[in-house]
Amino acid sequence: MSDTNSLLTIAKKARNSGILLSSTTQQERNKILKTIIEELENRRSTILSANDEDLCLAKKNNISSVMQKRLQFSEQKLNSCIVGINDVISFEDPLGKITLAREITSNGLQLFRKTCPIGVLLIIFEARPEVGIQIASLAIKSGNALILKGGSEAHNTNSQIVEAIKAALRRVTTTNNSINEDIVQIVYTHEQVQGLLKISEYIDLVIPRGSGQLVNIVKQNTSIPVMGHAEGVCMVYVDRDYDNEKALDIVIDSKTDYPAACNAMETLLVHKSIISSFLPLLSKRLEEKNFGVTFYADDYCINFLPKDKTKSVTEDLLSHEFSGLSMCVLSVSNIDEAIKHINEYGSHHTDAIVTSNQGNAELFANKIDSADVFINCSTRFADGFRFGFGAEIGISTGRIHARGPVGLEGLLTYKYILKGNGQTVGQYSQGLFQYTRNEINLSNNQIC
Repeated sequence: MSDTNSLLTIAKKARNSGILLSSTTQQERNKILKTIIEELENRRSTILSANDEDLCLAKKNNISSVMQKRLQFSEQKLNSCIVGINDVISFEDPLGKITLAREITSNGLQLFRKTCPIGVLLIIFEARPEVGIQIASLAIKSGNALILKGGSEAHNTNSQIVEAIKAALRRVTTTNNSINEDIVQIVYTHEQVQGLLKISEYIDLVIPRGSGQLVNIVKQNTSIPVMGHAEGVCMVYVDRDYDNEKALDIVIDSKTDYPAACNAMETLLVHKSIISSFLPLLSKRLEEKNFGVTFYADDYCINFLPKDKTKSVTEDLLSHEFSGLSMCVLSVSNIDEAIKHINEYGSHHTDAIVTSNQGNAELFANKIDSADVFINCSTRFADGFRFGFGAEIGISTGRIHARGPVGLEGLLTYKYILKGNGQTVGQYSQGLFQYTRNEINLSNNQIC
């Protein structure tokens, strides 16, 4: 079998198994998720040992410390994944919801809009092994089939995780035998991904999770819709009217809680009138916590930061994702200047304001063109789990279909169902009946 035929077989299996999965009940899909938890628990030591192997290889191959941190799959991360799956189990069934019910003719022609799965998802991700678990739980709950391609640096961990998921799928039986292990498949090479990106007749959505370079390469090499974000250049603006302690806590958490995360702050904007008091306090607090942050400051801010840790900012850094303990620090004369800078140089991911001025908070929320706009809280809250979505497929900075942290709803589309009793278009052109727009009250979500 040629490589092309082999990839086509993978895609067809995903399509067929996805169709079967979409016909299952919520109880059956929840049973799969509960069984996945059991398999992850049973294979805990094997999965963690596989991750130790990947980490050893990463160090041997001189993979960056940022990538190694993302690669690490600890007991805590596995426990968080299991909590996330339980959250997904607790959610109501996303499939089959009637979101529109309307009688559109005077003789009883009824129109309904009903939620259904997107179909087959191709997920391409780097480093983070937990992504496979998070996305599999959401995909199964929402009735979607899944093809995974993890980073080569996490090969051993990803293999063990997917084997645990497949083992769970093999264990679960349903009334119509609609579950099989092809619901979740994995590929390992760039060549396989390149081939799958061309199979638009069977793959419905591509979700790349990783660097901006990865996302752009995927977008340039497929006609399949892509959902993702290029970079996480997140910014925090500290307004003239602010609470000092809150501002310090928010800025420090946004930068240092997990610097490699896409929702970590990369640029701090400070109102010029408070810079002389705020920046020295910030640098002192960071020094007390031994964070070792490097500042790239403009000509005004540089005067209020430690000289041994501060460099002059350059134009290319204004849109740069450091993914580490470095940040730009810039002065602005007013909130309009801050908004303009964020919209021009940010990545439209997550941006925050720290202010005690309600009018400025509303202005910021209305004018910042980002997927997540926060008021008086850390940018690190931009996460599906923290939003209560159970887990997240990724964060989308696009404007179509889904935006921000994408949970179950982002994996759904809909179909229209028209229910009649012999109606024909000719009846209306002849004036025998008329078109109407009468809403139908459905108490039980049933249309037949």
